[in-house]
Amino acid sequence: MSAPAPVAAMPGGLLDGQELALQARGLSLDYGSRRALDAVDLAVPCRRVTALIGPSGCGKSSLLRCFNRLNDEIADCRIVGDVRVFGADAYAAELSLPELRRRVGMVFQKPNPFPQSVSENVAFGLRLAGLRARLELEDRVEAALRAAGLWEEVRDRLGESALRLSAGQQQRLVIARALAVEPQVLLMDEPASMLDPISTLRFEELVVALRERYSVLLVTHNMQQAARVADYTAYMQAGRLLEFDTTDRIFTNPRLRGTEDYITGKLARDEE
Repeated sequence: MSAPAPVAAMPGGLLDGQELALQARGLSLDYGSRRALDAVDLAVPCRRVTALIGPSGCGKSSLLRCFNRLNDEIADCRIVGDVRVFGADAYAAELSLPELRRRVGMVFQKPNPFPQSVSENVAFGLRLAGLRARLELEDRVEAALRAAGLWEEVRDRLGESALRLSAGQQQRLVIARALAVEPQVLLMDEPASMLDPISTLRFEELVVALRERYSVLLVTHNMQQAARVADYTAYMQAGRLLEFDTTDRIFTNPRLRGTEDYITGKLARDEE
């Protein structure tokens, strides 16, 4: 994996001189009386993989969900701060929520294919967007499956139920479904945590390939995975983003002792 372009990484997860896909400034999030995020600043560069790491419950998934407003579905959720998607206010009143979620796709921890055929799973979002031409649908489905590294495995099974695929194949199918509607950003929340080692390797190879066209924000508890696939890494703890830098710097020479303790496993052992 080639090294990312040199940047000036500043405290709070801001980047100097990079085109940004996503940005949060002073972002705080409360679920009722519980504070999940506390004054988070984060910048996610275009066409790079950025990993979010940190202990369970530190706010990684909550932060991820702010960028496509999935937190809107949660009662007693209150957000303060600025969230930008390619410079536009993600919480502006005039913003189209379906359009935001098309541009910012989401892949969850557990594969969630629909109980439909492989082809119909990928075409689902396209049909919602109004695409009806059969040949164009077929071309878009094939292109998405190729982009997700799944075409050769399912080209003769397009009419079969997606539920018959392996867990690894289902996860790549879900990624293909997201790619079919041509997003600009992919949010991934522990997408390989339930996969076997071979499927995990294929997933990681896919993530590295995807950064040629997409901006990826990846939540992972797997330190080796973050080191292998991410250009940048942000470390979170107790709802705060404590350190952000190139992945190489975070893993070899972090600025904070807490970051080093978490990466080496000392923090996790102490918490147990």
